[in-house]
Amino acid sequence: MNLGAFYEYCLSKKGVTEHFPFDKDTLVFKVGGKMFALSSLIQWEKGTPSVNLKCDPEYAQELRGQYDDIKPAFHMSKVHWNTIVINSEVPDKFVKEMIDDSYELVFKSLTKKSQNEIIDLKN
Repeated sequence: MNLGAFYEYCLSKKGVTEHFPFDKDTLVFKVGGKMFALSSLIQWEKGTPSVNLKCDPEYAQELRGQYDDIKPAFHMSKVHWNTIVINSEVPDKFVKEMIDDSYELVFKSLTKKSQNEIIDLKN
């Protein structure tokens, strides 16, 4: 997966916005104002990309046991976030599934009003 594919996939989800709330390096994708994916642009340029994704706590532990390239997230809640090394043993298709899961977890945590506003968007 390249940066463009990651970027486009995240932005293809309904109601997603991109931000740089921490610095000029860390690209953050949000739905309803809440983060679901973030990644360092510098790491993509260096050829060592990774992405932090939200995950169900039990499933997060299970994934860490199955893949060496899925670890507790750097600088985030180790319970709810994983860091996934891109272009590694973790197939791109599965990375996309984890992006989907992260998006859904965050979307479902939004108020019904916010969810409905996003559902009603035309993108």
